Amino acid sequence: MLSNEFQEIIDRRRSNRKFDPLVEVPDEVIKRSLERAILSPNSSNMQLWEFYWIKNKEEREKYTALCLGQSAAKTAKQIVVFVTRKDLWPQRAKWNYDRLKNAIKGEPNKLEKRGLDYYGKLMPLAYRSDIFGVFAFIRRCMSFFMGLRKPFIRFGGKADQRITVHKSCALAAQTFMLSIAAEGFECCPMEGFDQVRVKKHLNLPSGAEINMIISVGKGTNDGVWGPRFRIPYEEVVFER
Repeated sequence: MLSNEFQEIIDRRRSNRKFDPLVEVPDEVIKRSLERAILSPNSSNMQLWEFYWIKNKEEREKYTALCLGQSAAKTAKQIVVFVTRKDLWPQRAKWNYDRLKNAIKGEPNKLEKRGLDYYGKLMPLAYRSDIFGVFAFIRRCMSFFMGLRKPFIRFGGKADQRITVHKSCALAAQTFMLSIAAEGFECCPMEGFDQVRVKKHLNLPSGAEINMIISVGKGTNDGVWGPRFRIPYEEVVFER
């Protein structure tokens, strides 16, 4: 039964680009969906993301231009901007470290020590950067030499870090969109926007990046561009 219900949500979720102007989306729907998004899987539980809920009507109207005039932004009743915050890794690593440390009673066991080392030593090694690229060079060397003897994660510079945080943020965005569908509304993930102006508008630091902007409303028939079609299963799924 639960599988059938989930299938209904998957089938219902479509990118709708024109919303009904007469139907509002209750704040409770967005709040619940954001709470669910926060529960999404993410790399090392670092949660290097932020979600900007654009609920004010006057503020929301500014996103029509920021999103290049898309009708999905123009007719939206709610907008959420999904942002990656790779620059917050020291705070988030410390948050995880402190939670683990505070939960330990007495002398830490082997597993607990590994957890403390993970956030106290490995995360700084994985995320720290410098203008000369020294840490990136160290990471590449470690990956190369450790990878000679056994499978080893291949991580290096800022590009690898950006990919990691964007993947995690996109997982949260997908959870949000499925939640919106389950709540009986529609949404549209938008990649067409001026990232520089959106960052400036939100007063974000240079280390932040816009992952995607999602508009929400009550979808219309005109907002769906025909039936959904995908590459056949046999062409994208390979069993080994």
